[in-house]
Amino acid sequence: MPGDADATRKRLLDAAMKEFGAYGIAGARVDRIAAEAASNKAQIYHYFGSKDRLFDAVFNQLVVRTMAETPIDATDLPEYAGKLFDGFEQYPEVQRLATWYRLERAGSDEPLELIMQSNAHKVEAIAKAQKDGLIPAKYEPIVLLALVLQLSALWTGLTPEYAMLVSRTSAAERRKVVTDAVAALLKD
Repeated sequence: MPGDADATRKRLLDAAMKEFGAYGIAGARVDRIAAEAASNKAQIYHYFGSKDRLFDAVFNQLVVRTMAETPIDATDLPEYAGKLFDGFEQYPEVQRLATWYRLERAGSDEPLELIMQSNAHKVEAIAKAQKDGLIPAKYEPIVLLALVLQLSALWTGLTPEYAMLVSRTSAAERRKVVTDAVAALLKD
């Protein structure tokens, strides 16, 4: 019954994404995840080994999806930032999970290799575009990437009170702020 196993695993990952997004790793409860997935706690431990490894599987799945859906185009960093913004709008759980990851995995001895490789690839792409004269070299590639990533996520980390003010603007208006800000970084 490989189809059943795959379906169960997917349901567990989907339920875990909601649970971890809402409560973080420490606050998440495997019994709630199992109930949401119409499964049981034993299946979580069978497929993932532990709650921490389930979180890692969820986070890894998000990283893979983001990388596949939003490859970097170092020659058009404003649009790259805009596409990242679009992803945060479409999948709001991404930034919540990234925040929990930073809070609960800070100082981990085992950084996710996939993220490290992705970041290195992005920095190399920016450095090449700068070397080829396609974008200004005003900022070092690692700094420019950090600025682009932070600007793309500008609207996701607001306090509830400020988010209420921002809710008066459309997603298109917020996206334009992101792309315009990145474009401003690239002016000589």
